Amino acid sequence: MVAPMPRPLSLAALALGLTLAAGGLAAPAADAGTTPAALDPKLLARARSILERAPLIDTHNDLPYALLEKTGGDLTKVDLGRRQLELPADLPRLREGRVGAQYWSIYVGSDTQRTRTALHEALRVFDLALRVIESRPELELARTADDIERITRAGRIASLLGVEGGHMVESSPAVVRILHRLGARYLTLTHWKNVEWADAATDVPHHDGLSKFGELLVREVNRTGMFVDIAHVSPDVMRDVLRVSRAPVISSHSDAFALVPHPRNIPDDVLQLLAKNGGVVHVSFIREFAVDGRAWEAQKRQAHRSIRQKVATDAEVAKELLTWEKAHPPPGGSVASVADVIDHIRDVAGVDHVGIGADFFDDGRTSLVSGLEDPSTYPALFAELLRRGWSEEDLLKLAGRNHLRAMREMERVAAELQRTTAPYMVEGPRDP
Repeated sequence: MVAPMPRPLSLAALALGLTLAAGGLAAPAADAGTTPAALDPKLLARARSILERAPLIDTHNDLPYALLEKTGGDLTKVDLGRRQLELPADLPRLREGRVGAQYWSIYVGSDTQRTRTALHEALRVFDLALRVIESRPELELARTADDIERITRAGRIASLLGVEGGHMVESSPAVVRILHRLGARYLTLTHWKNVEWADAATDVPHHDGLSKFGELLVREVNRTGMFVDIAHVSPDVMRDVLRVSRAPVISSHSDAFALVPHPRNIPDDVLQLLAKNGGVVHVSFIREFAVDGRAWEAQKRQAHRSIRQKVATDAEVAKELLTWEKAHPPPGGSVASVADVIDHIRDVAGVDHVGIGADFFDDGRTSLVSGLEDPSTYPALFAELLRRGWSEEDLLKLAGRNHLRAMREMERVAAELQRTTAPYMVEGPRDP
């Protein structure tokens, strides 16, 4: 059975070993980024028009895994033509949000690399994702940038696949090539745990970046015709990838470390390197990545210490702490919180290097930023950016045209490498 998908780790759990910004704890993000007043209906109408023309391309949604958990893969048990509020997507909300193209995530837990079942489980999710696409006339599998534009012009939602974790290729360049043939157009090099050839952002460093085999695998991903995705990897891996890759690199769902020092976010020096590479950072709507929760974490730790001094048992501590959390929920952020991230990445990397990768993976009520809980909400974000003075041309870039530009260059590099370079045949290391 596939392991349940881990929610993002708390900042407190990941604080060890991280260098946080100096000057003490920041104010809660809800104070720094307040929810904008009710958006002007004219701005929302303009936002919807921009998204329909762009097209809007989101690079990360975990619907396939959510369906596998909910139905065991039986698509007769759910009607995606109706609202399914416990799932991260359905067709009515995709249409309401003006989604033109969606990368569906192929996810299996990092623990499957220890049981040698990662590829087996990944193929189950590939099978389900492809059956979802084939079962709905509103969806069509896209393999190229030209496909995305053709499908969206026809009024359908272009569907692509992204492999969320290098453990699923099991250190095999041959698997990379096969997953590309199944429709994968990006490979996230790690998930929450290190792989045999690269360090994850949320694990103890082992390689201090990419191993030499990891560098070879990046080149094979370039040759095959997929994006190398630096979401989830350590900053040293990010820098190594940007040194090695011949093609534009993406992050499919990350935010800015300078604003929220979560290990899943991208440091400014990497944003600058990625701009030189021609890549795109696709901004996530996950609360823990977009909202600075350090002040709340400090308050929770203080409450925990205080509760321990007043009660007699660990069970009572847990009960009282849960009561405290209900009375003092963590900051939920707002549409403005994500707009702040987008503004920062634009300012550091440039407007040509930012996109959208929301990372919807559950019902969104507690995991996503308030006001951006599901795919119907994209127009609110673009209306907020219009309110801040973004031009329509720059919003078209953010919505999808930056991704299309990078994808066409990725495809050009792959075609050149396929003419001049043989497939890499040597298998990499496997942990016992």
